[in-house]
Amino acid sequence: MASVLVFGATGIAGIYIINALVAAKSSFARLGIFTSQTTVDNKAELIQRLKGEGVHVHVGDVGSDEDVLAAYKEYDTVVNAAGRNAILSQIGLLRLAEQSPQIKRFLPSEYGTDIEYSPASANEKPHQLKLMVRAYIKEHVKRVQCTYVVTGPYAEMALTRMPPAVEAAGSFDVHGKNAVLLGSGNESVSYTTMSDLGRFVVATLLHPEAVSDRAIKVNSFTATAHEVLAEFEKRTGAKWSVSYTSLEELKKFEKEAWESEKPFATVYTLRRIWTEGGTLYKERENALVDCEDGETLATLVERVVQAQTDERAGGHL
Repeated sequence: MASVLVFGATGIAGIYIINALVAAKSSFARLGIFTSQTTVDNKAELIQRLKGEGVHVHVGDVGSDEDVLAAYKEYDTVVNAAGRNAILSQIGLLRLAEQSPQIKRFLPSEYGTDIEYSPASANEKPHQLKLMVRAYIKEHVKRVQCTYVVTGPYAEMALTRMPPAVEAAGSFDVHGKNAVLLGSGNESVSYTTMSDLGRFVVATLLHPEAVSDRAIKVNSFTATAHEVLAEFEKRTGAKWSVSYTSLEELKKFEKEAWESEKPFATVYTLRRIWTEGGTLYKERENALVDCEDGETLATLVERVVQAQTDERAGGHL
């Protein structure tokens, strides 16, 4: 059985990954997380819960070779869930993993749009740091086996109510019963729910031979914006008002956002990629890791409706 050390376990994606690992802990020899003292102090309740579940907590500086090497001694597999701004920290972790004979596998932080989907992907601004990590792996990582878990967009973040400043990038507002759809509304996008993200990572770890040194494309479901809207209307029992952002308009907003150095420029780029078909493949690869049954559009929309309802009741909308 693999022993797994997770970096970024308390972040947006990482918490779903570590929760899924804990749920499947009988399949692993040891589970651990590497985190900072600041996180231990600020997320004390979460850290104590993980400890109570048998997760070993290694506290240190991700930039310290000594701290990382000390943690590596007790594991053979590393899972990274670094956020977009910390992607390059993986290069140091990979360098140290290659130097540590006990480390056999490494899952870099990918979990999203395929950064090598087509030749055009090499020029996409949000992909650049991940592409640098892949380039490092190709050139310098020879012994450690790496698997990229490519999931497509996170469904909860894609099918939600967006702030007014970026509403044109697509939005589903449960209270207002209005939606902004991208393109014609008939373009298919493959989504992965956050809970399925964790399940897919666990499944990948349990099927090492099938996915060694490659990217695996997995997702929960594929749907058009019109299909998503229909599910929201069914769940809320009301007809929604709808507007559209054409692909050309989306490209215009994207260009303006990058030129103005807006923090949400990445949102426009990623959603333009989805609308262009950048999450679609000849076939998804869930079967490779025996994980065919993902969450459905219906169950996801039910949760989104409930979440937005609860937020409004709590005065957050």
